[in-house]
Amino acid sequence: MVQCEMCGTETASPTTIRIEGAELDVCDECASFGTTVETDDSASSSDSKYSTSSTGTEQSTTSTTNAGSTSRNSDFYDTVDTLAQDYDDRIRGAREQRGLTQAELADALNEKASLIRKVERGDTLPSDSLQSKLEGHLDISLTEAADDDTSEWRADDDTGSYTLGDMVERKD
Repeated sequence: MVQCEMCGTETASPTTIRIEGAELDVCDECASFGTTVETDDSASSSDSKYSTSSTGTEQSTTSTTNAGSTSRNSDFYDTVDTLAQDYDDRIRGAREQRGLTQAELADALNEKASLIRKVERGDTLPSDSLQSKLEGHLDISLTEAADDDTSEWRADDDTGSYTLGDMVERKD
């Protein structure tokens, strides 16, 4: 018996689903929370209401490395660039390098100076439109590629596989 990676229930036949880029082996009750992932041994169509494989025009997302081995499936979240952790420092540094005050930058972008202050302090995330204005005006990039580094995660020694608990940092 295998343990569900969401709720911990013991299940004889886990279903592999994808939730926001993460693939989890879950019980039948938790399977409705994500999109069923087609595996080589279960190539049949899924009955899940979130399934994306109901059409016959399915595109394979499995890639093959030079060594001939197959890597894991990729999805939308693997290609999305995310806001950089140091976006506030990048904005402040570029503004100061150009000799602009926060008020002058706000006027140039047609935004409020208080918003620029909050973004530079890291209190507020810039909206998509503000982010593109800042990137264009200051000639900087506020995004970074999605991080796929799983080397710091350790699998449970008993089962040899990852659970949600292996990847979550608890704040007790």
